Amino acid sequence: MTSVLPSAVLWDMDGTLVDTEPYWMAAETPLVERFGGTWTHEQALQLVGLGLEDSARILQGAGVRMAVPEIVDTLTAQVMDQLREKGLPFRPGARELLADLRAAGVRTALVTMSMRRMAQTVVDLLGFEGFDLIVAGDDATRPKPFPDAYLQACTALGVDPASTLAIEDSPGGVRAAVGAGAVTLGVPLMVSLTGAGAHELWPSLAGRTAQDIAALYTAHSPRTREDHA
Repeated sequence: MTSVLPSAVLWDMDGTLVDTEPYWMAAETPLVERFGGTWTHEQALQLVGLGLEDSARILQGAGVRMAVPEIVDTLTAQVMDQLREKGLPFRPGARELLADLRAAGVRTALVTMSMRRMAQTVVDLLGFEGFDLIVAGDDATRPKPFPDAYLQACTALGVDPASTLAIEDSPGGVRAAVGAGAVTLGVPLMVSLTGAGAHELWPSLAGRTAQDIAALYTAHSPRTREDHA
């Protein structure tokens, strides 16, 4: 079977393209402690892949006496400051794979639950034209694990979700992408993706190319299987 590239590759951002999870955790801990609470690593892991408003409500439950929008704005501003100060902490192989997909003519979208202003900061710091489109947390009609953000990205790109491939690092993100109908690659970082429903799990994107993405997509896409039936 000849491998074919998907019509678009849809990238999660935090934990998938860039390893910003430690930045988020570094912002969460002092925020909880400011209100006399404690914030453990295990509690922080609960927020991986969640929409920011859902995360803010969990932080409220940990004692943060601030409104949800204020919590979101505070955390986002602190993480953006760290990005500007320290640069983009790319996950191994992510930048190279993104560049290879772009060189191969594949359309790409960034589909993240972070706020648009933060996603735009990441895109601006890439150093090349990495994405055709951003769908951010303040764009999505419902957050991951609902499929809305992925469906919105496909609509904006004018592609069938079944013709796309998504890359995710969290169980909620995987469920969102699978629910949208995309062939879904899981690349775990801080939490296990076993049982989340990804079509394949890779330990890393290091050394991976557009041809690897084509092979994965071809192996799992209903479209390509039907074409070769």
